[in-house]
Amino acid sequence: MNARKMAWLCAGLLAMTGCAPQGGSQPETSPAGENAVIETILARRSIRKYTAQPVEREKLELIVKCGINAPSGLNKQPWAVRVVDDAAYIDGLTALYTRANPKAAEDPNFRNMFRNAPAVIFIASPADGSGQLDCGLLGENMLLAAQSLGLGTCCLGGPTRFMTDAPEAAPYLEKLGLPEDYKLLYAIGVGYPDESPEAKPRDESKVRFID
Repeated sequence: MNARKMAWLCAGLLAMTGCAPQGGSQPETSPAGENAVIETILARRSIRKYTAQPVEREKLELIVKCGINAPSGLNKQPWAVRVVDDAAYIDGLTALYTRANPKAAEDPNFRNMFRNAPAVIFIASPADGSGQLDCGLLGENMLLAAQSLGLGTCCLGGPTRFMTDAPEAAPYLEKLGLPEDYKLLYAIGVGYPDESPEAKPRDESKVRFID
């Protein structure tokens, strides 16, 4: 990614999160409490309970735009992104999932296999295993963009494994129209959060500064 494009992306992200410079220059470093980007990163949680409120298409489009502007080695962009907010698709696939996993539906709050999220973003990468780092960077951009827009997210691997392995799910996988040499890597449930989980502790001892 060239310097001009990187500068454009940073400016766009700052504007999106409400911390673009206004009325003068901004200091190069700001305390975390005064930096909307840092606040967004530190506030983001994995959400596993959502309201039934649909996610606006405009927000989903912006989230995906932020995703595909993630860094990519040699700008190969080795990803395929599919966004599903169609209840019929999600409910139909969920019916197959609960038939194969009946215990999942025993939860009285269970509505769908994507943690009840009303929208799902599927990320696929080349079947040879390349591109997974780039897809991780893409996903993190989308998680943070969603957080800044008041939405919750959760990265999901189980649903994509079911879609890949279960023969009965093949029509739903086919409908995504992935390139022939790609496979599903993970999915992101997106919706308006119906919970406010506390942050889980992070092990700072795993970080060292080398002098």
